[in-house]
Amino acid sequence: MDKLVVGGGVPLRGDVRISGAKNAALPLMCASLLSPDPLVLSNMPHLQDVTTMLRLLAQMGVVASLDDRAGLELCAASVKEPFAPYDLVKTMRASILVLGPLLARFGEAKVSLPGGCAIGTRPVDLHIKGLQAMGAEIHVEQGYISAKAKRLKGARILMDLVTVTGTENLMMAACLADGATVLENAAREPEVIDLANCLIAMGARISGAGTDVIKIEGVRSMFGTAHRIMPDRIETGTFLVAAAATGGQVRLIETDAGLLDAVIEKLRDAGANINARRGEIQISMKGKLRSVNIRTAPYPAFPTDMQAQFMALNAVADGTAIVVETIFENRFMHALEMQRLGAEIEITGNTAVVRGVSRLQGAMVMATDLRASASLVVAGLVADGETTVDRIYHLDRGYECIEEKLSQLGAHIRRAH
Repeated sequence: MDKLVVGGGVPLRGDVRISGAKNAALPLMCASLLSPDPLVLSNMPHLQDVTTMLRLLAQMGVVASLDDRAGLELCAASVKEPFAPYDLVKTMRASILVLGPLLARFGEAKVSLPGGCAIGTRPVDLHIKGLQAMGAEIHVEQGYISAKAKRLKGARILMDLVTVTGTENLMMAACLADGATVLENAAREPEVIDLANCLIAMGARISGAGTDVIKIEGVRSMFGTAHRIMPDRIETGTFLVAAAATGGQVRLIETDAGLLDAVIEKLRDAGANINARRGEIQISMKGKLRSVNIRTAPYPAFPTDMQAQFMALNAVADGTAIVVETIFENRFMHALEMQRLGAEIEITGNTAVVRGVSRLQGAMVMATDLRASASLVVAGLVADGETTVDRIYHLDRGYECIEEKLSQLGAHIRRAH
């Protein structure tokens, strides 16, 4: 199993290109199921989750072709069976996103209950309830969701909790429904807006994406289009934190500062100097890091996917930080690994108290989920000596070539088997 060996103490310097967003790419790939025409997606990140989704779509009969400029063409003209098996779905929760498009276009779908990271329950009952409200007949048996509907009908759907994949799934399903669908308490994430923009270009009638009420007027059929995937705001945030924590000076290109206002505000509170221009962000860190309190919440508040990276920054900052995790109940597993590096972290329920120390010491640590992996790499970059991060297959699910990109910035990092 691959590991990353990280040598600490080197300030990051230079330019790095940000990849397309994983959390936008996966639903966009599923949107190809809504039309028999080709969907061409550019700025596609090369990630394990993208490969898994490609395998899942190919198994259904979607024909995929890649070009040499990170472009992907998907054609769902000859989908053989609307079926997503356990062996592919178990590794990636985003697989549930095929349910809505399959049911809307083909009138039936059989999708395994999903797997993914060990960061707590992410129930799919909101997806199921929403589709039932649109007239679908759904049974959950032997680990599979079986859904049928001659044609989905527009409905008013109030979601109990803000759910990004739930919003995306129901928005895609509603595109081909009979009548108007209103999604209330919808997720406002930029990835939802990116998906809506692509669906509109495919012929969908959607208004309100980016607000908590999205309205979709169903259409009879949709067509192909070309769409550029938005930059990855979590990769952007991770590199910004790594630059700040190491006292570096980095320019991030092909990204958008407007996607992560809450993160940039916290980095400025920590003492970082940040300048944003169209398509790029510059960060420099000259003085001593200051600890910053974090409370995760749905967009546009502070993202849960950046909580672990900020815990690494707070571990070596001046002062004491309080980190409150409100989204996932099992998302402090990286804290135990950081303690192995010498971090002073106390956890009570969904709150962590992080007392900054003058230095961390390199050690063997183990990644438990995708963003925890990134936080341990950041911690390794500031620790004395070498840190070995084990089980980095989590990292490969969501970060494109992270060791190459960090090496470009001067980090001492290598992959070992």
